[in-house]
Amino acid sequence: MAHLFEPLKLRGLQLPNRIAVSPMCQYSCTDGMANDWHFVHLAARAVGGAALVFTEATAVTAEGRISPQDLGLWSDRHAEPLERIVRFVHERGSLAGIQLAHAGRKASTRRPWDGHGKAPEAEGGWTRVVAPSAIPFSEEYPHPQALTVPEIQEVVRAFAEAARRAAEAGFDVVELHSAHGYLLYEFLSPHANRREDSYGGSFENRTRLAREVVRAVRQAWPEPRPLFLRISSTDWIAGGWDIEQSVELARQVRLLGVDLVDCSSGGILPGEKIPFGPGYQTAFAERIRREAGIATGAVGMITDAVQADHVIRSGQADLVLLGREMLRDPYWPLRAARELGQTASWPAQYLRAAPAGSPAREAMHPGRRESVVDEAKSVSPGR
Repeated sequence: MAHLFEPLKLRGLQLPNRIAVSPMCQYSCTDGMANDWHFVHLAARAVGGAALVFTEATAVTAEGRISPQDLGLWSDRHAEPLERIVRFVHERGSLAGIQLAHAGRKASTRRPWDGHGKAPEAEGGWTRVVAPSAIPFSEEYPHPQALTVPEIQEVVRAFAEAARRAAEAGFDVVELHSAHGYLLYEFLSPHANRREDSYGGSFENRTRLAREVVRAVRQAWPEPRPLFLRISSTDWIAGGWDIEQSVELARQVRLLGVDLVDCSSGGILPGEKIPFGPGYQTAFAERIRREAGIATGAVGMITDAVQADHVIRSGQADLVLLGREMLRDPYWPLRAARELGQTASWPAQYLRAAPAGSPAREAMHPGRRESVVDEAKSVSPGR
């Protein structure tokens, strides 16, 4: 029976445990370029022992950013600062992942601490926002233009080119963002896609873009490296995208080279009634894993070590992705290992802080039995 700290093999790579840092927007870029904030943010999670550290949603085109401050990979120069991050993540024994995305009709919006809705041009916003259909997310958001078929093919090429750059920068995993109301998911859901051509209407048509992107990225992405797809498993709204369609999409993309489906939900319309609670999305990961025969990742209000371990042991998912909990505690994997009685790889620089009696501490002080006083001394600054 697998558990949280058992390695996970995906294609030619092996994750040292089943814990991943979920993509989390930092809204801290200028012109899409990673900087010192991104280095510190992502490097700290690798030091903390996560097996896989994802960047935030990384735009494949400039107009595909959520906000003017989003990370991008639409040119070769964007790859240079990311290479430094990848090198450090690898030095810590973790794998580096990048989530490629296009925000669609949710593009050109303010970052959260600057307000809500459309970002004006004076704040770096742009006027042309695109979507499957000319339907805004809400009245506060930009009114998008419907993509033409040639423009859709340009989006496919942009994803493939970004994947090529990610490979050259040394990333181990690419995840395609088809969730949370962004472009690929907008095509999936009838609530956002009212097209009457080959990209709208039937399930086959609405999933066409997702399949074309997967196929193009898989061709550009090295065969030994895994490809993930993040989906919203349901709209949480009647008449829209649902778990049954998610299972079928997972079956299809597995045959096209996707190795793991990252199972989230919602984001297509404002006012969704989502039953938030601990592990509220794990049932989606379990069903897709069972019925589509593909590895899955569980995400959403997973905060406790025992809870995360149970997700793996019970077969609900193959990987757990933590977001907000990793913001609160970059060293969550090290703490989880202690709580679960598992061995974790503490950085040599931090061994003095490893729990007394743990294998990490034993490696530093073989055979030493520490009293409470010794423990206090061992973590004293400067010693």
